[in-house]
Amino acid sequence: MLKIRILLFTVSLLVIWLLFILPKHVVSNEDQGAPADSASQVAHTEPPQELRSAIASLREAWETSAEKEKSAIFADSLADRYKEAGRFDSAAWFAAEAASFFDTKESWIRAGDKYYEAYTFAVDPARQEEMAEKAREYYGKVLNAEPSNLDVKTRMAMTYLSSENPMQGIAMLREVLAANPQHPEALFNMGLLSIQSGQYRLAIERFEMLTRVDSTHLQGQLLLGVALLNAGEKERAKAQFEKVKAMDGDPAVQAEVDSYLKDLK
Repeated sequence: MLKIRILLFTVSLLVIWLLFILPKHVVSNEDQGAPADSASQVAHTEPPQELRSAIASLREAWETSAEKEKSAIFADSLADRYKEAGRFDSAAWFAAEAASFFDTKESWIRAGDKYYEAYTFAVDPARQEEMAEKAREYYGKVLNAEPSNLDVKTRMAMTYLSSENPMQGIAMLREVLAANPQHPEALFNMGLLSIQSGQYRLAIERFEMLTRVDSTHLQGQLLLGVALLNAGEKERAKAQFEKVKAMDGDPAVQAEVDSYLKDLK
């Protein structure tokens, strides 16, 4: 089977153990209390000075604010700034701080999404599972209030895939597709899982459905080509990759697709 390659800009949906490993930004926060200041955190790249200054200013405001609502607002802003800096677990920590005050469905989703991102980029398995558990905690609150939220259910399902019970995640994805056979994120994830397990015909079905639902879904269009290539349908795969080239002129997209087209020669 050809090695599966995904564009670095692709929104990774926590399939690290399935298909590929992305470059990661890692933060090692303290077990208790607020995360260390960004200047002292370890990451592969240092954020720009302007961003570091913004974080420092917001942290000072958060630490010194006597009003809980203002403190929560500062925490919410810090979540965005830390995400921008690539400090994903710090972003999650502050989103959770804000959610503890606002205590709304929207704030739970925001905290869950931030922990989900931290889970996606975690390197250490123990840290990864810790972030997954926190994501499930907040997603669970959302689903208790709104069981029909398929977007949240899909992301929660993905957090189980590196756990001791990955089938629970797969079962949840199937439930999502049973409720909505055209759910884009669930189709995308199930297509990835089908490629990982060598079920290329099923993957083709998933990605064909996805691209009918959303013809602009670049990752889905690319992976449809990958599934066709691995299924031995070289002519269809070539046409699909050419379609992806025409969809986006970004050099990274062009280089990625060209690498697949070379495999077809």
